[in-house]
Amino acid sequence: MESEKYLEGQSMQRPPLFESDGFIYWKNRFETYVKSKDLDLWHVITFGDFPPIQNNPETKKDEIVPFDKQNDDLKKKLAKNNEAKMVIYNALPRKEYERIFMCKTAKEIWDTLLITHQGNSQVKDNKIDLLVQQYEQFTIPEEESIDNAFARFNTIITSLKALDEGFSSKNYVRKFLKALYPKWRAKVTAIEESKDLTSLSLDELIRNLKVYEVIIKNDSEMVKGKREHNRSIALKSKKESSDEDSSTSNSEDEEYAMAVRDF
Repeated sequence: MESEKYLEGQSMQRPPLFESDGFIYWKNRFETYVKSKDLDLWHVITFGDFPPIQNNPETKKDEIVPFDKQNDDLKKKLAKNNEAKMVIYNALPRKEYERIFMCKTAKEIWDTLLITHQGNSQVKDNKIDLLVQQYEQFTIPEEESIDNAFARFNTIITSLKALDEGFSSKNYVRKFLKALYPKWRAKVTAIEESKDLTSLSLDELIRNLKVYEVIIKNDSEMVKGKREHNRSIALKSKKESSDEDSSTSNSEDEEYAMAVRDF
């Protein structure tokens, strides 16, 4: 990975380092980082630079203000334009910087990264179609754990969200319930009858299912243990019966041999 050549900061002062082979993952982390620092910076990155415009109290209109007439508040706001560029620069290795260094604004940089690593609108639509298909066909095999199933499911819905596509939380909950193997049917019915699926979060559902998964596992092990115990008893009984039959047969053979000899 390109980011392995760089040391990511141990504090919140450095943005997540760029990952070309995990772009969607990096994009989500970077967006969260910027928003946690300054919402104005994210606005600049996604919508463009703040213009040097200020309302003229005399004309009551917004007017372009030359630098020497800008007040401190406007200058601080315009400084966000360069701060936004710098936060992206700090996340990029040299190879990516060389790709975008001609861009004038943070938005141009961001759009270039999106097109390069996420694709244009047609490529994006194709990715969305593939992910939607995976979402609709999502199923959970009988032996798969809830943790593993949720990890696969979360990868799909996270990727959709990263492409500005997704479903409602209620849809996620219903889809996951529907994907469960038939052995879960009793639990699914109980959840549907006792919970309000419109307000039930996916995380809460997963916690609920994991508790039931432990119960199912314990019951299965108990049944398996009883089955093996009964089988052991049956084999022992069969062996004892076989030994008795063998003993009886040997006794009869000896009696017959003695009778022949006496005759």
